[in-house]
Amino acid sequence: MIATGEALAEVTLPGLTPWRRGKVRDVYEAGADHLVIVASDRLSAYDSILPTPIPGKGRVLTGLSAFWFRTLASAAPHHFVADDPHAYPPPFDRWADRLAGRSMLVRRAERVDIECVVRGHLTGSGWREYRAGGAVCGIALPAGLRDGSRLDPPIFTPATKADAGHDENVSFDEVVARVGRPTAEALRVRSLAIYDEARAWAWARGLVLADTKFEFGGVDGALTLIDEILSPDSSRYWDRAEYEAGRLLAFDKQFVRDWLDQSGWNHEPPAPALPDDVVRRTAERYAEAMRRLTGPAT
Repeated sequence: MIATGEALAEVTLPGLTPWRRGKVRDVYEAGADHLVIVASDRLSAYDSILPTPIPGKGRVLTGLSAFWFRTLASAAPHHFVADDPHAYPPPFDRWADRLAGRSMLVRRAERVDIECVVRGHLTGSGWREYRAGGAVCGIALPAGLRDGSRLDPPIFTPATKADAGHDENVSFDEVVARVGRPTAEALRVRSLAIYDEARAWAWARGLVLADTKFEFGGVDGALTLIDEILSPDSSRYWDRAEYEAGRLLAFDKQFVRDWLDQSGWNHEPPAPALPDDVVRRTAERYAEAMRRLTGPAT
């Protein structure tokens, strides 16, 4: 279990201005070829940043991403360089205490504007789409599936990558039209390979990796895995024992989404503040997901 401490909605680096500010992470330029990605404890849901940060969340996102980059053979080539801020170029090494545990030095990439979604289980928006028409993103699925049903083989359901607003699901043919067939095929093959390896790893450690999303970019002419990967922000994780008993117990931000749905919020800004109990239980589930995934097989 990682220490959570005070929740940080902002990680300030005096004298430095982010090159790009995201919903959760701030990105700084570190020379011509590198970036420093800094993860706050902010949480986004339904395209809104919630006013209540989750203690320790940024450390989980960073720690898990660094772990996966180092562990998965299928993740290479990737943009990860280091997560020890003492090894970062100046002036970032001056702020090592603030960056420790929640930052990564990465290679700069030319992003491919496709969100590479892989679904190994039918749930969420895919489940709703299946119930309406028996398919997900134009991919026909067998009749009689339920919420949580395992999909073998997993399916690649890409979306457009939007900096603001909603990502939009697109067909594989649309991806081909946008980036060309060789790149589209490579995105699909690599995404499915990374998912398969990570799913087996998680299963052996008591978690079901239901679905996830990846981003890729170009580095030195190679299609390169970028951003954060396989975290409880970008993936759905369920408890394996509960899943085998027919129940879905989430170890990701679905726990917060469920509370938001029950609160009556209409998914339009501003988002409501989270109660202390939801904050505590969310932090515990993120930390537990990291503990299991980085630990030994059970």
